[in-house]
Amino acid sequence: MTSRSRETRTMPSTDDGSWLIVGAGALGQLFAASLARRFPVVLLGRQAAQPRIHLRGPDGEASRIAVARQPTTAWAADRTGTAAPALVVLATKSHDAMAALNALAPRLAPATPLLLLQNGFRAQPAISERWTGPVLCASTTEAAYRPPPGPHSPDVVHAATGTTWIGDLDDRHFALATSVAHRLGQAGIAATPCRDIRCRLWHKLAVNAVINPLTAYHRVPNGALARPAFRPRVTALVTEIERIMQAEGVSPPSQGWQALVDGVIQATSSNHSSMLQDVLANRPTEHDAILGPLVEASLRHRLDTPELQALWRAASE
Repeated sequence: MTSRSRETRTMPSTDDGSWLIVGAGALGQLFAASLARRFPVVLLGRQAAQPRIHLRGPDGEASRIAVARQPTTAWAADRTGTAAPALVVLATKSHDAMAALNALAPRLAPATPLLLLQNGFRAQPAISERWTGPVLCASTTEAAYRPPPGPHSPDVVHAATGTTWIGDLDDRHFALATSVAHRLGQAGIAATPCRDIRCRLWHKLAVNAVINPLTAYHRVPNGALARPAFRPRVTALVTEIERIMQAEGVSPPSQGWQALVDGVIQATSSNHSSMLQDVLANRPTEHDAILGPLVEASLRHRLDTPELQALWRAASE
């Protein structure tokens, strides 16, 4: 990949043609299943899979949705493939996103738009800088998880509906963000284009930096962080993160940082954070993408952040 031009280009349309969703985790399967009911979609994963997704909705209702699926390596190696996708949705873990894009790049048109669904704030600036086409980023509150495998277990559970904000880091592709949000909305995923996606990503990062590592370290659901035993550490972390955000020039949420974090803990009380799910499944976590940018910012601004540093060390072990 080469560095993309900073000049605004004529954006390709995402209204026609297939969308390619890369990453068959919970969020990738949720987006693929939702979109496939109305639009052509191809879902790529690490392994071959049955051409359907067994989805359980927030209301408990189960459905099986036909979805074209291929292993990522097979799709990337097929040089006889048809036209390039109209949009590529990267739904991999943050640490896998760049490698996945590099593998797919030979089959993509240089101006192919991307939509990034990664946690944290690692993949978004790196890919936005390197990819030749427009790069949209998403901040979503959709909640989904993959339950343990079993004879009657669904592939993915849509635990709670939310909102997905879409924009690019330089605020150059608002029309494209509007088009993508519209299609997601037609598929039942509430989506809104925005011009402040960088700020929204930092806000989500602040929430994730408290909830994910603490729940993973203590092996508890999100709601446990509201208990008195955890409150001092939660409050200390929020205080440190607030100072980092102020130094970075990130506008605070209207309700304040503590209320933002507490609200998410309450609203997702029964959920297992993505980092906890990774720990329990013995998978690599996204601690670098979630904690790394904050640790680096604290060092850059010479801020004392003992709670954040302790979490970083524990997650890195």
